[in-house]
Amino acid sequence: MLPATVSTLVPRLKLNFKKPKIDNFVFKLHYQFTVTLLIAFVILVCAREQFGEHIRCISGAGVPEKVIQTYCFFMATFTIVRHYNESLLQTGFLPHPGVGPILENDETIHHKYYQWVPFLLFLQSIAFYMPHYIWKKKEGGRIKALVDGLQFASLSFQEEDIKVNKDTIPSKKTIEKKIALIRKDIIFRLRVSRTWSVWMMAMEVANLLHVMFQIWLINRFLNGEFIGLGPKVLSFSDWNEIADPLEAIFPKVTKCLFHKYGPSGTIQQHDALCVMALNIVHEKIYVILWFWLLFLFIASVLAVIWRAMSFYLYRRSLRFNDVVFGQVVSGKFNPYNVIRVVNGCQFGDWLFLYYLAKNMQGFLFQELYKTLAEELEKRDMPLDQNIPEEVGAQPVLIATHEYSDETLPLKDIKKGA
Repeated sequence: MLPATVSTLVPRLKLNFKKPKIDNFVFKLHYQFTVTLLIAFVILVCAREQFGEHIRCISGAGVPEKVIQTYCFFMATFTIVRHYNESLLQTGFLPHPGVGPILENDETIHHKYYQWVPFLLFLQSIAFYMPHYIWKKKEGGRIKALVDGLQFASLSFQEEDIKVNKDTIPSKKTIEKKIALIRKDIIFRLRVSRTWSVWMMAMEVANLLHVMFQIWLINRFLNGEFIGLGPKVLSFSDWNEIADPLEAIFPKVTKCLFHKYGPSGTIQQHDALCVMALNIVHEKIYVILWFWLLFLFIASVLAVIWRAMSFYLYRRSLRFNDVVFGQVVSGKFNPYNVIRVVNGCQFGDWLFLYYLAKNMQGFLFQELYKTLAEELEKRDMPLDQNIPEEVGAQPVLIATHEYSDETLPLKDIKKGA
């Protein structure tokens, strides 16, 4: 089972350097690392041969073992609140927390979650993947179509393209055409292509809201015990004691009542003691999930804050542009070119440029940035020269093209390139 599990999950964690980068590291934490973690938990919970039967029950004579086990698994077991601490206080020894004689007015905790754990984990893995799936559909492969073929641009010394296995080393002429295509694509879609960035930011916010929803959902699933699970675990000092804080949420031994009719039609009650073998796995899973979702929530909040800061600073700080683009592109940018670009576009266009930089080699993006700045400087003028230009007004672009499908590269330009 373990080799099969590893062989299934390892490919999900491999980094594919040929794939275009259309998201950030926090986004990957959601759809790649979290989904892999949840699928691993599903496989672990379903690995019955590693832990035996999910439930084993002991009852008196008169009820077949298979019958009582099946009944208790489907109808859920319970523990008694009074017996979590009473026996420990009286005798100093608590063999099975929550298990003991039941009185009519005793408060009980019914444990039904173990029936649904693998199904919930699987549905959660799908839910964590959905924002990425939506983003891929809305992105439409635009980044890939624009930068495809430029991976080996630094090796281009020939006048003709060279085919090496399945890859192509482009010639200088091909690179020039590709740069011109990207520049025209950005210019022609300077206003309509902002939907690309809007969808990306929307999915980043959706990731944050989704983590919050998942925390709420698991808390409801575990009868309101998930929110405080982490602090309880961290505050517990002696793990050698039986009455650890996880026993109330994931009891290892529970009770079950089975009623049947006797020979004379009298209802007979059979009290069963059930060993929940898989709860030793469930407790580890949800402790790990508590810390992981906390980390994911913090990372998602910081990602949204960073995006908001970018929106505020991209047009107000040359230093900010140097830092952001310097992370993905080597070398410094001409400050005049930076001013031309940020004044000639809005945040959505600026963000698209940043992701182009992440997918292009540094010297190519430097060239693209320079030509784009020159083009925007030419177009940053009113159509009517007699109209006075207001300070801080948005540039009026000449020959702006409108396209219905803003997620795809310009097909007419590609044909003419």
